[in-house]
Amino acid sequence: MQIITYQEKYKQQVIDLILHIQNYEAKINLSLEEQPDLLDIPTCYEKDGGEFWLAVEDDTLIGTLALMNKGNGNAVLKKGFVRADYRKQGILGKLYATLQEFAKEQGLTTFVFDTPSVATNCHSFFEKRGYRRITKDELPFPYEYPDRDSYLYMMQI
Repeated sequence: MQIITYQEKYKQQVIDLILHIQNYEAKINLSLEEQPDLLDIPTCYEKDGGEFWLAVEDDTLIGTLALMNKGNGNAVLKKGFVRADYRKQGILGKLYATLQEFAKEQGLTTFVFDTPSVATNCHSFFEKRGYRRITKDELPFPYEYPDRDSYLYMMQI
């Protein structure tokens, strides 16, 4: 398994993995149209100083994690997904370690993300790493997201 930055050849695998987890596993009913960032990852993530990482094994996508740089040291974590048959193997941890190193190099200090209330493993993963649940009123910068009974989390370093 290797962690790489986004490559266009994985575009359909990224879309398929994310929509499958969102809609068949978590049952939150998010369409591709509600997530236009997936159709243009270079513009939505990389152009403004963010990044989109892929966990790949034998040319097959097994996980994703992305960071949107919102300026002034602020960032949004997005698209943290691992294929069901690869969970509990440290894949998200490796993706997150890569994100942390990148964020440190970029001087990012405030991190926010939204996650469905049903994603309890995700909540636990990030709470163990110092993230705390916040309300929308506590967001330190404007952030819009498709709310599906979502929780917001934040960490400042």
